[in-house]
Amino acid sequence: MTPLLEVRDLKKYFQNKGGMLHAVDGVNFKLEAGQTLGVVGESGCGKTTLGRTVLHLTEPTSGQILFEGKDITNPSKQELRRLREQMQIIFQDPFSSLNPRMTVSEAIMEPLLLRGGMKKAEMLDETRKLMETVGLAERFENTYPHELDGGRRQRIGIARALSLKPKFIVCDEPVSALDVSIQAQIINLMLDLQEEMGLSYIFVTHDLSVVKYISNVIMVMYLGQVVEMAPADDLFSNTSHPYSKALLSSIPVPDIHNKKERILLHGEITSPVNPKPGCRFLARCPYAAEECNRPQTLEECSPGHFVACCKYTEIK
Repeated sequence: MTPLLEVRDLKKYFQNKGGMLHAVDGVNFKLEAGQTLGVVGESGCGKTTLGRTVLHLTEPTSGQILFEGKDITNPSKQELRRLREQMQIIFQDPFSSLNPRMTVSEAIMEPLLLRGGMKKAEMLDETRKLMETVGLAERFENTYPHELDGGRRQRIGIARALSLKPKFIVCDEPVSALDVSIQAQIINLMLDLQEEMGLSYIFVTHDLSVVKYISNVIMVMYLGQVVEMAPADDLFSNTSHPYSKALLSSIPVPDIHNKKERILLHGEITSPVNPKPGCRFLARCPYAAEECNRPQTLEECSPGHFVACCKYTEIK
């Protein structure tokens, strides 16, 4: 079966004063219809850039992007306009992503207005249905973003993303700016919408507890590269890459009698500007050896579980 989205050797470089910054460097993955790919890693690892590049909010340096089996790496303006209806994004900050001069109904209606083909009464009716779908009461129809809390603002963002009935949504840390109780409401809403509408997500986050709850497959990134990818439960129970182990050890345990041993990383973070060909985690890895100076590629260590580490068998 053809995956909904397939990315092959995707690269996105940015020129700066020091050279070429490798924000996304040779990423490969497949996303099946109705599934969620969680993307985790520390700040600056390329998670958000990956999502934006897939959506052509920033253009790839090289590589290939396939959507429903069709190559969309270099779409024309007309093709990109059609793709916008199928591929959407939910931004991290619900306040800065909304126009402060637009009411709730105007903000949700805007994508319908830009697409055209509907009368104003039809658009207003569709807007009210979307508000009901995401849990926004009709009384907020004429309110402005500054009058609402973060959870309701993010519901507007979700409604906007759903307005054109897409198949695929990039969720760029959609709950990181919200209170914990509101986070749970938004995550459950997204899961319900996925089941009802058959949506596929790329869920970008630094919250490891959230990503395990919502994802089918989790991809761990470090300085622009994928270091481990596996089904969610398998990644947590059978962690193979030393960076993934350190990352998962940082998850708090709500039990004072069962303290978790933290893996503290030492050493300098490798510069993503003109990086050397070896493992980018080399300078911080406690298992580093001579062979780590050569390029590391993703290898299948168990069915569906991929790791980019030549020492993973020794550190199990």
